[in-house]
Amino acid sequence: MGKPIIFAGVMSQPILEIKNLKINFLSDDEWREVVHGIDFEVHAGRTLGIVGESGSGKSVSNLAVMHLLNPKVSRVKADGMLLEGLDIKDFNERQMAEVRGKRIAMIFQEPMTSLNPVYRCGYQVSEMIRQHEKVTRKVAHDRVISLFSQVMLPRPEAIYDSYPHELSGGQKQRVMIAMAIACNPQILIADEPTTALDVTVQKEILKLLRKLQQETGMGMVFITHDLGVVAEIADDVVVMHNGEILERGTVKEVLEHPQHPYTQGLLACRPPMKVRLKKLPVVKEFLDGQWSGGKEQILSELQITDEERQCHLKELYAHEPILKVEHLQTWYPLKKGIFGRVYNHVKAVDDVSLEVFEGETLGLVGESGCGKTTLGRSILRLQEPTGGKVWFDGREITALNAADLRAFRKQAQIVFQDPYSSLNPRIRIGEAIAEPLKVHGIEKDRHKCRQIVCDLLEQVGLEAAHYDRYPHEFSGGQRQRICIARALAVNPRLVICDESVSALDVSVQAQVLNLLNRLKEERHLTYIFISHDLSVVRFMSDRVLVMYNGKPVEYNDADELFEHPQNDYTKKLIAALPGPY
Repeated sequence: MGKPIIFAGVMSQPILEIKNLKINFLSDDEWREVVHGIDFEVHAGRTLGIVGESGSGKSVSNLAVMHLLNPKVSRVKADGMLLEGLDIKDFNERQMAEVRGKRIAMIFQEPMTSLNPVYRCGYQVSEMIRQHEKVTRKVAHDRVISLFSQVMLPRPEAIYDSYPHELSGGQKQRVMIAMAIACNPQILIADEPTTALDVTVQKEILKLLRKLQQETGMGMVFITHDLGVVAEIADDVVVMHNGEILERGTVKEVLEHPQHPYTQGLLACRPPMKVRLKKLPVVKEFLDGQWSGGKEQILSELQITDEERQCHLKELYAHEPILKVEHLQTWYPLKKGIFGRVYNHVKAVDDVSLEVFEGETLGLVGESGCGKTTLGRSILRLQEPTGGKVWFDGREITALNAADLRAFRKQAQIVFQDPYSSLNPRIRIGEAIAEPLKVHGIEKDRHKCRQIVCDLLEQVGLEAAHYDRYPHEFSGGQRQRICIARALAVNPRLVICDESVSALDVSVQAQVLNLLNRLKEERHLTYIFISHDLSVVRFMSDRVLVMYNGKPVEYNDADELFEHPQNDYTKKLIAALPGPY
């Protein structure tokens, strides 16, 4: 630590240097250490990637640097927090208010919760400028418009006057970046700024951060669980696990020659784009020494051969499809005037046709707003289509009355993107899983119902003892398993997975994907798998439908589509994937 690094031909000391940082939290009247004496440094013009799973301590360490932890329930100790030689570890709130935003700034993971919903976006950024620089409203306004142009927001004047809820996720994140760089900080901390974004938007955000860094020479801390993103953005890397740094080095050293089994596991559990695997390796298996032979052992034991794949496809397509969709349309009317006259439509799904065979996984991919979620909901008639037809097992779903539609829903279920909002926080998870059994009259006996739920919990990798717990007592990956168990309670034949792993760490994501594939084999399920992550879709899918602006633009065998894409939009999506992984 402390070794000078050359930047732009000049010898430089670290801009930010953290020495022996320890963090304790108060839990059940006891202080528990969660970060155990870590050190890291950031240099001018360089990006330090901090990598690890949720709970590893990467975000909380940087919140401690920013003095943003609640002092009533946290204790922060360090030998030093040097910002350009100034030790800020003992700064009070008034002193930190002078530092935050001006010399060190932070982009938070969820822009919707970071932006005040009752103030316009431009006003929030201009207030940041006026707080640190004594300028007029007009000067601040012009600076914000310039910043919005700099972060490549469309129509900067319109965005200035927009509220956060009127912007897309990528646009809100750009507003947060504009706010963070408004006062030209020496250090920018970016906490998972691209986790929930489409790959194309993510690529633009990463390019933007790199460009801003090159223009200003600021140092950057980039916090993520995705080593592919680290490969795109970082110069140096530290890998954290359970509040400790397990490995550090340049991005090339750590990603090409990882030394610690944990780092090797993080790299391996990301779905590969070049080969098909029977299952994804998970971090625990690396920590247990199961994959000590590395990539060669993984390919030897898990790779699906071309012969195995062709045999699987031949068996799949030997029968009639279980689901047929013909020219499906779901349009939303746009109205204006006091009489609500319809003057146009948003064509969320516009003339989509597809087939899904029993036992198949059909991948639906595309950016946010392309219509893939609306298509999934329209197939189940959770959203009523405005045109076209859907058949399931030879029966026209679009013509069913309410009673028949309710019976159909026993055969077709959906797993939503956000497991927390899908579960009632006041209802125990056992009761939530049992609810479909009662609604559909499958099992009315309370004791038998409980036994079915306990069996389901164990099938999805949880414990029967979890029955009486509430949703907030589980991690994100565990909550997603609960939602999967609830979807399986009625023994469906078709399951639509709507971005069901997009918000999970890559390690937890690998476990859930393996679970879905295991349950598919055990229960003879058919999946429609909706995602904007092409590597996940490649791993899961037999065929893939690519959507853009409500229309299908490419529909093909998954391997053929990824290896030889025909449509320019598909090529753009594939090119936007981060890193060589």
